[in-house]
Amino acid sequence: MPIPRVVLDTNVLISGVLFGGKPRLIIESVVKGKIKAYLSPVILDEFKDVIARPKFGLGNETSFAITREIEDIFLFVFPKIVIERIKDDPDDNAILECALAADAEYIVTGDPHLLSLDSFKGIQILTPAAFLTKFTL
Repeated sequence: MPIPRVVLDTNVLISGVLFGGKPRLIIESVVKGKIKAYLSPVILDEFKDVIARPKFGLGNETSFAITREIEDIFLFVFPKIVIERIKDDPDDNAILECALAADAEYIVTGDPHLLSLDSFKGIQILTPAAFLTKFTL
C-alpha cells in the first residue's frame, strides 16, 4: 500500500502535540514513516504563533523545541499558486495551497470551512477520525 500524502491543518497539529487523541495518532504515524505529511512556511508560521500563546503555558523554550520537532518531521513545500476558494476564512486557503503544492491526497482538519468542501481538486478533506478509519496506521 502506498504511503498517503497528507497535509494536517494547524488545528490538528496543535491538538496532536498538546492534547493527544486521534490527532496524536496521526502525528505518531508521520514520525514512524507511515504517512508523508507536508507543511508550507505559512502553515509553520501559524503553528509557531498558536503554540506560543500564553494560554498553553509552554514558554518560549518549550514552544521553540516543539516547533523544531515539527520542522524535522514534516516535509516542506513552497506553494506558488494562490488560492482564494474559502471566502469566510481566507487563512484556510493556505492549507489548500500547501496540499496542491505537495500533490497531497488528503487534508486532515477539524475546520468546518475546509470540511464543507469534502474535496478540492481531487484531494479528500477528512476529520482525524475519518482519516484514521480510512487507514489502519
